Amino acid sequence: METGIVGKSTTFQKIGKGIATTKARHGVVTPMNQDHTAIECLIEDFYAPDWVDKLDEAKTNIDERAAIARGGAWAIGRKVDEQIFTVLDTTTEATVTITVTNRATIRASFAAFVEALWDNDVPNDGMVFGALTPRAWSQLSLLEEFSNADYVGADGQPYKVGMPTGGKFKDWNGVRWTMHTGCPGKGTATAKLFVWHKNSIGYAAGAHANNNAENDAIRADIWWSGERQAHLVTHCMSGGAALIDTTGVIEANIDDTAAISVATAP
Repeated sequence: METGIVGKSTTFQKIGKGIATTKARHGVVTPMNQDHTAIECLIEDFYAPDWVDKLDEAKTNIDERAAIARGGAWAIGRKVDEQIFTVLDTTTEATVTITVTNRATIRASFAAFVEALWDNDVPNDGMVFGALTPRAWSQLSLLEEFSNADYVGADGQPYKVGMPTGGKFKDWNGVRWTMHTGCPGKGTATAKLFVWHKNSIGYAAGAHANNNAENDAIRADIWWSGERQAHLVTHCMSGGAALIDTTGVIEANIDDTAAISVATAP
């Protein structure tokens, strides 16, 4: 992630692979000459404002400004996630199909899903992430390999800790999985899942004060309008995402309308 960007765009550098070579005694080493590719990342501005009327506040038993502020913060967070999913969806790698006929097909499909990433020589270094729809998470949770203590630690048992969301992850098969309702097509027959290496995508935040695109804790700007006799509760962000290396992102399609599979065919 890059922060403090001045202007409407920035660039991320994609560094190619190098090849190690030998040299003779006292000989000259051979440079790898790794490719360098500049990836442009466009920055966009977004706002999430809402009015809170002074007299309306007197007619409710909740903290209206706080409630509106939470809604604005969530809207900004969803926008950042949407930007990231949009660039993940531009990967040119072959799409994997997740078959949910029974537990055996689910197991094989997810094995192939992750294998496609390793097959691209992506490092298994703890920086690989996966995003699942709620239904995909439920399908996986029925597998012993995903839920049983013989395969996962106590902190990874889904029926104890629930679905990982909001920055929480479950480590399984070399991937840090999370459930995300922002997965494209969630709840449809053409839902999309992703696994990716962290370095394969980039996010850039603009250089303005209190830019919520670069903050984990999102802050609201609240000010009084005498003309409207109301408070304006505003959140804003300036940021953008870019796909740096398409080989580090794998997409999978899954039928999110399919019933949760209870078939146990081996």
